[in-house]
Amino acid sequence: MSTHLPGGSRSHVVDAAGTRIHCVEAGDGPLVLLVHGFPESWYSWRHQLPALADAGYRAVAIDVRGYGRSSKPLDVDAYRMVRLVADNVGVVRALGAETATIVGHDWGAPIAWTSALLRPDVFTAVAGLSVPYSPPSPFRPLEMMRVMAGDEEFYVEYFQEPGRAEAEIEADVRDWLLGFMFSASGDADPPDPNAGTIATMPHGAQMKARFQRPDSMPPWLSDDDLDVYAAEFEHTGLRGPLNRYRNVDRDWEDLAAWREASIDVPSLFIGGDRDGPTVWGAPAIAAFGTTLPGLYRSIVLEGCGHWTQQERPDEVNDALLAFLGALS
Repeated sequence: MSTHLPGGSRSHVVDAAGTRIHCVEAGDGPLVLLVHGFPESWYSWRHQLPALADAGYRAVAIDVRGYGRSSKPLDVDAYRMVRLVADNVGVVRALGAETATIVGHDWGAPIAWTSALLRPDVFTAVAGLSVPYSPPSPFRPLEMMRVMAGDEEFYVEYFQEPGRAEAEIEADVRDWLLGFMFSASGDADPPDPNAGTIATMPHGAQMKARFQRPDSMPPWLSDDDLDVYAAEFEHTGLRGPLNRYRNVDRDWEDLAAWREASIDVPSLFIGGDRDGPTVWGAPAIAAFGTTLPGLYRSIVLEGCGHWTQQERPDEVNDALLAFLGALS
């Protein structure tokens, strides 16, 4: 993987209070911790690492537990949200820092939001990409998702049974990643309202049945980029990453004391108007005045799909740097 490191960055592993976490680090200055989503890795931040370093920040992109060179516990409940927040605190301490701005995309966004919610003394500012902040709900997540999916099966429920989604993805990791990533991007055709979306599927079907695949690679995802992701998951498998989804109801129980709680530290949100979680999250975005009283800015990028910082690296970098600059 060293050949894929952005210029001026280095790869190393830290002991995050007993959890091995792989970091790719660039620059010196105030710490900015970058947390990826599914099915990704530190590599998702390849455009942000040099930009943040050049602007005078210490940018550190991690492999979340279960991914890449980080620890991969076997137990499903080892991937509950409170464990991931503890990992982030452990990384900050292992890097010799007291505080950090935390930035997350996709699953990394709820991880970042929850880190700032539970430990505002450590994570003194937060940015979420794709998934807006929504306080812990009074409703059990899987029950809500079944209602959302109607007669079909929501993808998070599809991911619940250990081994089921792994079998689909690991049969041809590269092809599955290409279909999933392209279908969720702003370059895919809008879904046929009569055919459904990749977020749901008929009971007993596979996700990939609704994937689109490009005639040629989109500008934000080269063959080499896809090879990096595929090589990681062909080596590590998908059990750890999918176990994150298998904890949504455990998280709901763990975070009961924070239901309807706001995040008071300075915050930033960036989404895309063609990104499912941003579109579904419109009510959460509308509530930011209450739930994110320290909100700096909420940005929804026109024509942008799910892979925010990869599809629109320059706009994301500009927004992050403006936010970070306003903190000082």
